[in-house]
Amino acid sequence: MLTLLHEWLIAPFAEFDFMFRALAGCIALSVSAPLIGTFLMLRRMSLTGDAMAHAILPGAALGYLVAGLSVEAMTIGGLLAGGIVVILSGFVARLTASGEDSSLAAFYLISMALGVMLISVHGSNVDLLHVLFGSALALNDAALWLLGGVCSLTLILLSLLYRPLVLECLDPDFLSSVSRMGPVAHISFLLLAVLNLIAGFHAIGTLMAVGIMILPAAAARYWSHRLSHLLMLSIALAIVSSTVGLLLSYHFGWPTSPAIILTLGVAYFASLILGRQSGLIWRVVRQSHLQS
Repeated sequence: MLTLLHEWLIAPFAEFDFMFRALAGCIALSVSAPLIGTFLMLRRMSLTGDAMAHAILPGAALGYLVAGLSVEAMTIGGLLAGGIVVILSGFVARLTASGEDSSLAAFYLISMALGVMLISVHGSNVDLLHVLFGSALALNDAALWLLGGVCSLTLILLSLLYRPLVLECLDPDFLSSVSRMGPVAHISFLLLAVLNLIAGFHAIGTLMAVGIMILPAAAARYWSHRLSHLLMLSIALAIVSSTVGLLLSYHFGWPTSPAIILTLGVAYFASLILGRQSGLIWRVVRQSHLQS
């Protein structure tokens, strides 16, 4: 029994360097991205994260076409593209009657189409699949340094901006009346969101990056209403799901990124059914108890 458990759970990471590197990268991403996802969820900006994830595609595609699998070029391109889309959507929202959500949706759709077009015309199907779905099993030193750096920066900035971010989620008007940290916290938070999406892009691709950011936070919401518990539980769910997804990919030959996100999806549906806070079963139990 112990031999079987070792063969299934430990041996892939102990014997193969590419699996160990994939695990290290996914753990770094699992520590930082769900924290951003939790605040996006509390601010009702979950779909904004999805829009920003697709907005980085043309910049990353240009970096890829210019320098190949260069982490630096793709990161700079993705950061510039994401920043431009966020700035333009905010600019249009303030100058026209269009809401920020609709302008952001418009720009991200255009941005995504442009990115796919660039790769399709100047690259190959393999290039397109690599950009859209990532290559967790092929993380190099530069990608690992990026993932670790983004994780460290996220933890540092969130610890410094924790209070204003919480206040902005609960009562932004009160925050603006007692402190000038509101705009700083908002801009810093959006920057961290873009950086985490870019880091996720390198590991699990553009289409999947937002999954590891939002799904753990959404699942954790069914287990607790306390913010500290939400943050810790979302990290734990992301780490466990990433590890399980990597193992499923290794043992059954499944594509890595979808395996990780589908594992998170299973965790979400399990939480939806079993969670102690608004889970379906607990809702039925409470209603029957009140009726009796």
